[in-house]
Amino acid sequence: MHQTTDWWAYDGTLHAPIAAALRGACSCGWRATALHALDWQEVAAEGPDWYDTSGPEADWDQHITDVEHRTVPVPEDVLVLLAQLRAHLETLAAEAPLAALRAVAALEYPLAEAARTAARNARADDQPWDTIATALGLTEPDTRTRLHRYARQP
Repeated sequence: MHQTTDWWAYDGTLHAPIAAALRGACSCGWRATALHALDWQEVAAEGPDWYDTSGPEADWDQHITDVEHRTVPVPEDVLVLLAQLRAHLETLAAEAPLAALRAVAALEYPLAEAARTAARNARADDQPWDTIATALGLTEPDTRTRLHRYARQP
């Protein structure tokens, strides 16, 4: 059977194994140690969209909180500006989509330039890839890919 992360697909049909429990997981490779029993009768009665997955979700939330605590902080004033910009762009996209596209286009070059400079400076410091990955909250392969992509931007 083709593998999927959709837990409800492992109900024993279509030659799929039957899942006995749910466990939180992340694209970084992290897997929770806690297993949360799965009640297929309740899934059948309520449907997978209504099944209580709060246990694995709480485990994942804790993992993300732990990752965030290890990352380099973004200055508060930058976070405020980014939140304001995002809100304005969302409003503009709904009310004046062409103006929103012009605004996004105006941001592309300065963002690419800042990304290129930051990526090159991060590597110029000769910091190990795992240190950079931890600071960014990414896996080492994802960090390498991202920084190489940033460094190549025009």
